[in-house]
Amino acid sequence: MSSETGHHHDPLDPEHLFGHVQDAHHFELPHAIADEGKLHIWQPFEPFVDEVLLRADPDYHLAPFDLLVSKFMILEVIAAVVLIFFFIGLARKISDGSPARGKWSNMLESMLVFIRDEVARPAIGREDADRFLPFLWTMFFFVLICNLIGLVPWAGSATGALGTTFTLAMITFGVVLTAGMGRMGIVGFWKSLVPHMDLPLPLAIFLLPMIFIIEVAGLLIKHIVLAVRLLANMVAGHLVLAVLLAFILASSHHIAFIGVAPVAVAGASALTLLELLVAFLQAYIFTFLSALFIGTAIHPH
Repeated sequence: MSSETGHHHDPLDPEHLFGHVQDAHHFELPHAIADEGKLHIWQPFEPFVDEVLLRADPDYHLAPFDLLVSKFMILEVIAAVVLIFFFIGLARKISDGSPARGKWSNMLESMLVFIRDEVARPAIGREDADRFLPFLWTMFFFVLICNLIGLVPWAGSATGALGTTFTLAMITFGVVLTAGMGRMGIVGFWKSLVPHMDLPLPLAIFLLPMIFIIEVAGLLIKHIVLAVRLLANMVAGHLVLAVLLAFILASSHHIAFIGVAPVAVAGASALTLLELLVAFLQAYIFTFLSALFIGTAIHPH
């Protein structure tokens, strides 16, 4: 095999496909724009790692916490900036009590009202929901913007990384604990996890600690599942899209390209429209489950 051939990747190689949906220290771009199809990200902390940490410990290895700026970090910052930009503008328009005007403002207002009336208040209760609206609105739009950025060619979705979804879920976990303990007190909240049961004392001594451990584990697990389900849904869609487009490259030197290319393009186009729906749906589900967990914490059964 020549050295030139050695540089080519099998388009359907699983490692190559996963590379397109995973985080990286570069952006993938067309070869006409960037050398080797990669735009490497400037690393401001790399000299610190190389000169300070590695000099102190040659075996230093902190991955995945390697202090290097990744593609998804930049996309998360972009999502946050977009979120701040739109809502500062909306807040200025309605600060004097006047109704929002303009297509974008009306669209944002309708989405905010939907989250309040159809998500927060039914899940948390009308009396308590408004206190948690800023958190729920922020979660919904941050996840939504990250999902929508994932539809931009060569960008990627930050919600396709476990670090992102796990952090969002742990923030929700912290809000749930704070809300529950704020309502019932520290002892009262943890005590409320165990249902009241009229048990003989010997049986209560044996069963109640086990039930408490199971309930605490369940409380943590359902937030971990919250992170994993968002991750899985976003990665799955982008991975299927990458496979469809890889079929075009895989068949480019065969006569089958004539039939494969139109089918793959049509399938990718239809899947992109579906991914647009999924972007909104997953943001809604994440926000709804967060509201549900908060409501359960402050209104234990």
